[in-house]
Amino acid sequence: MRRTLYLSDLDGTLLRGDETLSPFTIRAVNELAHKGVCFSYATARSAATAEKVTAGLRLRVPVIVHNGVFIWDLQTRRRLAWNCFTPGEAAEISTALQAADVLPVVYTYSGPDGEGRERFHYWSDPVHGMDGLFPGLRAFLETRRGDPRETPTGRREGLLPCSGENPGGLTGEIYYYTCIDRAEKLAPLYERFRERFTCIFSPELYTGAQWLEILPRGANKASAALRLKQLLNCSRLVCFGDAANDLPLFEAADECYAVENAGPAIKERATGVIRANDRDGVAKWLLAHADYA
Repeated sequence: MRRTLYLSDLDGTLLRGDETLSPFTIRAVNELAHKGVCFSYATARSAATAEKVTAGLRLRVPVIVHNGVFIWDLQTRRRLAWNCFTPGEAAEISTALQAADVLPVVYTYSGPDGEGRERFHYWSDPVHGMDGLFPGLRAFLETRRGDPRETPTGRREGLLPCSGENPGGLTGEIYYYTCIDRAEKLAPLYERFRERFTCIFSPELYTGAQWLEILPRGANKASAALRLKQLLNCSRLVCFGDAANDLPLFEAADECYAVENAGPAIKERATGVIRANDRDGVAKWLLAHADYA
């Protein structure tokens, strides 16, 4: 029997404009999962923030988080597949960001799988706290208040990898940099690193703040989707999305659908255009067309 993996982006696609799931989408997805439909999501969010906004979903298959850096098992809370920077790559990126006076949010993973801990690190002014940060970065961090992964540092060197010269630096595996600053500061860094790493340079969906995200080479939604398809022994991949970071995923899919609120580039590449995220487009398409295992 043909088995299909259905994979949806979250923000702007499965989630409504207020970053929530509608009761209709929750009921529909849970009903389909219970009947054996192989449904998951692929998101730029971390596992922690993705689980928060998808509360109520009872998914039975792993999910893709951090734009494809991790395939994450929701039941065991373990990484099934992952990409991280080498120590040399992390040192180069961190040093370049510091030289450009860009203060990133740096994500690390420490400890054995199943017992490891994710952290995100950022600089906080010892006197003024987050008031000294770029407004877009400060707004992002305000949404993460109270997150157990939050790890501020009062030393800018604290955002560099640990070394003999910098014993107080970051430890563990570095796997993601989020930079939120003026576009003219971030653009040269994007040009510098875009050929060697996965880089996403675009305004943030909800605030319009300019972001530069730097991921390990080979880390993207498409490669993670194909790996998850293999892990689940699926023969087809059907995807849903709305934004430029979904284009590689669309290229890898057998069928791909853009929500009505998506940008022109992704609509042009799509197999078809479905109802908007605020009108339960993904859930209604799945109810009408999904294959049961």
